[in-house]
Amino acid sequence: MTTLRYRILGTLSVAIDERPVAITAGRDRTMLAMMLLRPRRIVGLGELTEAVWGASPPPTVRGQVQTCISRLRRLLPADAIITDPAGYGIDVAPGELDSERFLALVEAARSAPDAGAARSAYREALDLWRGPACAEIEAPGVRQAAAMLDERRATALEDAIDLELEAGRAREMLGELAAQVDRFPLRERLRGQLMLALFRSGRQADALAEFRRARDVLHDELGIEPGKELQDLHRDILVGAVPEVAVVTQAAPVREAPVHCLPRSVPDFTGRTGLVDRLLAETMATSRGPAIVVIDGMAGSGKTTLALHLAALTGDAYPDAHLFVDLQGHSEQDPVDPAAALLVLLRQLGLAADGIPPTLVDRIGLWRTELARRRALVIFDNAGSSAQVADLLPTAPGSVALVTSRRRLAGLDGVNPQSLPVLADDEALALLERIVGERVRADPEASAEVVRRCGGLPLAVRLAGARLAHRPRWRVADLVRRLGEAALPELAIENRTVGSAFALSFGQLSERTQRFFQLLGLYPGMSLDAPAAAALSGAHLDDARELLDELVDVHLIEEPEPGVYRLHDLLREFAAALAGQLPGPERQQALLGLFNLETYAAVASSFSTYQQSMGRELKHVPRLRPELVTAIADPVARIERQRPDLVAFVDAAARSEHPQYAWLIPRATWFQLFYRGYTQDVGVLHERGLAAARRADDETAVAMMVNGLASYHYRRGEYDTAREYVLISVRTAERQGDLRAMANKLGNLATLDIATSRFAEAVQTSRRAGRVSAVGRSRAVGLAALFQLSNAYQHLGNYREALRLDRIRLLSGGLRDTAQQHAGCLLNIQRSKRRLGLASAPAAQRYVEIALRLALREGIAVLEAEARTELGTILAEQGHFDAALVQHRRAVEIADRVGQAQYAAAHLHDYAVTLLRSGKGTEALAIFERSLRVARQARQPYSIARGLAGIGDCVADGDPDRARLLWAEARKMFEEMGTPERFAMAERLGDR
Repeated sequence: MTTLRYRILGTLSVAIDERPVAITAGRDRTMLAMMLLRPRRIVGLGELTEAVWGASPPPTVRGQVQTCISRLRRLLPADAIITDPAGYGIDVAPGELDSERFLALVEAARSAPDAGAARSAYREALDLWRGPACAEIEAPGVRQAAAMLDERRATALEDAIDLELEAGRAREMLGELAAQVDRFPLRERLRGQLMLALFRSGRQADALAEFRRARDVLHDELGIEPGKELQDLHRDILVGAVPEVAVVTQAAPVREAPVHCLPRSVPDFTGRTGLVDRLLAETMATSRGPAIVVIDGMAGSGKTTLALHLAALTGDAYPDAHLFVDLQGHSEQDPVDPAAALLVLLRQLGLAADGIPPTLVDRIGLWRTELARRRALVIFDNAGSSAQVADLLPTAPGSVALVTSRRRLAGLDGVNPQSLPVLADDEALALLERIVGERVRADPEASAEVVRRCGGLPLAVRLAGARLAHRPRWRVADLVRRLGEAALPELAIENRTVGSAFALSFGQLSERTQRFFQLLGLYPGMSLDAPAAAALSGAHLDDARELLDELVDVHLIEEPEPGVYRLHDLLREFAAALAGQLPGPERQQALLGLFNLETYAAVASSFSTYQQSMGRELKHVPRLRPELVTAIADPVARIERQRPDLVAFVDAAARSEHPQYAWLIPRATWFQLFYRGYTQDVGVLHERGLAAARRADDETAVAMMVNGLASYHYRRGEYDTAREYVLISVRTAERQGDLRAMANKLGNLATLDIATSRFAEAVQTSRRAGRVSAVGRSRAVGLAALFQLSNAYQHLGNYREALRLDRIRLLSGGLRDTAQQHAGCLLNIQRSKRRLGLASAPAAQRYVEIALRLALREGIAVLEAEARTELGTILAEQGHFDAALVQHRRAVEIADRVGQAQYAAAHLHDYAVTLLRSGKGTEALAIFERSLRVARQARQPYSIARGLAGIGDCVADGDPDRARLLWAEARKMFEEMGTPERFAMAERLGDR
């Protein structure tokens, strides 16, 4: 008969019939170790992946795992590896695995009839060890699980040493003890045993010196003093009054029959591997006290299932009693008071009813006495509060308590509660597959949608899986259709429903908190903050923060980052149903408060000139409450965070009795979205706003939205569409006699003229915008018109006039708080000065660096790219080519990221020029050709001509005829546009 031996108590080794099995591949050894550390249990695919590849697995990870498993199958007996939808495991027979033999011998020692038999069993158990468990494998997952075995070895060693000292073998144990203390300098129990052995060997001074060393090590390494037991032993040694038995010990094992009162754990527990490993480590009781693990989470998150799973994994370490009590803190029944809970627990331990005292104080005392005699595991399920469970927790070393609750039990001193998240997508999918089977594998897309609709909530996934399992003819897609827009009604089996679980939590809230939660059901987006909650509910900001904290504590809302709150998808559906029960006027008033806040907060993120223009459009909108105004401390960061929810706000406003916010929110957010490069967001929001404005037949709102859409199409290089939209807004403003709006839109038209290389037209349009703004007495719009006029003059080569206009703008004081215009003005000034020979390269560089700092400070991606391109050009002029190319590449990356079709060709062209100047002609040619392609796609004649000229410069030495053709074509285009580059082309062609 074949004999198989697995050894993990030291380096990993396998032998079949005493012949070593050569497992040489590191990945194979890691996976085998992960399985042997948890024999006969499934190790999740995600856990195996993380153990081998860490946080960055390759795309082919599933296939590579299967390859490793196949190699192990060839080396091991055919039936050794267990395959499961969730992962893999290893089937180990009794006696095959040295770690199981070790644990059995330790248990035999603890239950031995006499000390001699116990010492013999401990020696045999400890002799199995050849070093730290899986010593050669460094994978964190292996080391974490192996550390638990190492801890059990250390505890067994300490128990064995206690027996040797009690047998009078203190002198013989000194060498072993000194070696172990050197290996584990922070284990106080070992240190105490060494002190005791030294004292009993007549070396009192050495024993006292050992205490001083212990105190120094603990202070230096952990910043703490030795524990009470070690200090008491030191005191006894000091006065020569040491008891016969060491005091730094674990709880003595009880000799009574074990008690097992746990409910059945689920056989298909799936996922949470990292969390399980962390909590398993916490369940290891220490000499300093019992292990207390508190698990909290929302209804249906699997708290009890996890606690029972942990109990099944770690129960062997607590052989005397496995106890369970449901405290009913979140149920339709009254909560179990501590006295009644203690009655249940003491009866589970076998105490007769007439032997249990009637008062709570006496029951607590008896309970703690009984636990002190045992190594026990106790599950306190469904705790309603810290007070309900505080007096029930074990106090003596040697036991572990697992507490579950829907509420964060912050009132338990010295305990760090673990909040249970929902399952990751792959874990939830694995759970669904274990329940349903092949149908999940046959339709992965529909299965993923079921998991998404369940939001990873284990109870929801189980109920969805149960519905499929009980209906063998259903496909997964059938369940997806039934879930539809409302999943809660479908997530029910008999009397188990997700909705009823949520309703229990909701029913335990105060009336004030219930109304607050209902109103949160109106929130259109995914994430909200305290100001949004206050605006929606009408509560004062401080009250809103308090209510949000209360909901977080009972897991009816999540706080994924400080000050940001989120409802689970199913809880959002639950809250929305509750909100629908509120009176219509109350719902509309709540939404009005929210839309008002989001509009004002968006305006606050913009520069003051933009705020002033929005002020005219918000004059009929209710003012924001003062405490909400001051609460928006960082409006720019807030709009960045709210950006994913803006479409939902606009859609909700369009459906509400306040449709004006469907166009005011896009208008208010335009500045930050446009200049930060969120072009697609600008387009989507303004399209929706335009639809709402047309339904409301509001001409002014339509003009507002088409103007925003013009900027979207401009950024995308769709200039004809952009021009059509701008002309609509110009005509509307002219018809309404709104001179300020008309001047502003004419300025936009001039910008389009420049983008399409109509520089002469841009001059005329900019001048007209300036005249209209002067009549309309709009200074800010007039300064903007000067900016467009200066740009047009620069392209036409009239640098002196461009410089004059930009100096007027800079000295006017109107740009002080407008970083975008201020920086643009500085860039224009240095360009004009360089063309006129009025500024050296270092001086121009200072202008550009100031502009770049402004762009970075305000997060304006468009301006940052422009400044970096200018900086690259100036650095190249000074011969700093490496630094110049860094700036050019960064500018091109930004333009690509934000979709700057109108500037992309220019950035590429200047990058190529610097490449050519640095002697990298081949690279320059490729970039010039790319610039030309982009320019042609965007239909920009000026950039097309520059691209042709640049390619001509690159090929001039090798193909002069082609170069002349390219220069001639570029010259013709420059002449048609009236730009000064026509002179450079004439010079290249020898035709001055």
